[in-house]
Amino acid sequence: MKIRLPLLVAALVAVAFPGLGLHAQDKFAGVAAAAQSYVDNGEISGAVVLVATKDKVLHLSAAGQSDLATGRKMETGDFFWIASMTKPMTAVCVALLVDDGKISFDDPLEKFLPEFRAPWQISEATADRRVLVKPARPLTLRDVLTHTSGLGDYAVTEPHWSLATMSKVLAREPLRFAPGSRWAYSTAGIDALGRVVEVVSGMPFAAFMQKRLLDPLGMTHTTFWLTPDQKQRGATSYRLNPQTRKLEETPIFYMYGGAVTDAARPALGGAGLFSTAEDVAKFYQMMLNAGAANGRQILKPATVAEMTRKQTGALAARPGMPWGLGFCVVEDPTKMEANATLSPGTFGHGGAFGTQSWADPIRGLVYVFMIQRDKIPNNPDNSPMRRAYQAAVEAALAR
Repeated sequence: MKIRLPLLVAALVAVAFPGLGLHAQDKFAGVAAAAQSYVDNGEISGAVVLVATKDKVLHLSAAGQSDLATGRKMETGDFFWIASMTKPMTAVCVALLVDDGKISFDDPLEKFLPEFRAPWQISEATADRRVLVKPARPLTLRDVLTHTSGLGDYAVTEPHWSLATMSKVLAREPLRFAPGSRWAYSTAGIDALGRVVEVVSGMPFAAFMQKRLLDPLGMTHTTFWLTPDQKQRGATSYRLNPQTRKLEETPIFYMYGGAVTDAARPALGGAGLFSTAEDVAKFYQMMLNAGAANGRQILKPATVAEMTRKQTGALAARPGMPWGLGFCVVEDPTKMEANATLSPGTFGHGGAFGTQSWADPIRGLVYVFMIQRDKIPNNPDNSPMRRAYQAAVEAALAR
């Protein structure tokens, strides 16, 4: 006898949360309960969970607290540091310039940032010896967007450097491998793309993103710099002390020593944005609608398709998850437990503190899961919290 996966998941959630019942009046009650269970056991302080279709929000709820010290209740409109979920939004800014005819995904990075002209590449490295060679070809924007450029991260940082300075600091480091030969994640590489946007558009990166992406999508609660009022609505970031098993407040590393309200920090495209669950959903609804939103064509449909298809060939990235242009793509959902309920071709990105954002083009669904927990065991993309959220969503949809 065959049992459909959604019904099986629904049954499992019913066992895990017996008080809910499979026919509860709110069929998404289990989604909120799944988040609350991790608040109750002290794994997270709070969460905001969202499920949407291409054109409407099906469920949005909050659980727990945004600040354990003050006891402030988590609200659905709270701001989260979305970390690497910034990367797809930066990639879309690059894509807007491609649609404008000003650049190509296959342009060399050095065309816009001359500091990357003729970089050195590590061909051999030991504890006391490093051999450098010149790569066979220049690295391209496509290489950077797919994390196949060989770029690493910064040797040093300073919270008030400009994007231009950050780019020059990164360019001083040798490539870790020949462009296109391997996959290795580089947050700093995506920061450099923000500088490309500045050079090509003649606008500060944050201003370009605001004008061309955030404003057209109505993403009024997405920013690189929280105002003092927004900070009061921000979810505090925590890590779990392994000895005491208590959550302790932790700083955001990618502020590089700057404050979240410090507008003198650079707008870092690799991990700089703060946002809300509803704003993130608007971004992915646009992508599911072939680049259209609010009666406007933001991105060309062909560009959306190019960004969300597998670009990394046979190169190994994450389990069952190759890369598109700025987006991670779920190719084989069976390779990671949290992806088990997603369709092949689902695209999105996670963040270092456990935030998650995914769009399933087959089912027309958007998933947004927001927490602020550093040092999640294993992989934030496959955290126990996300797995419980995905299972609860599937159970709700099966009713």
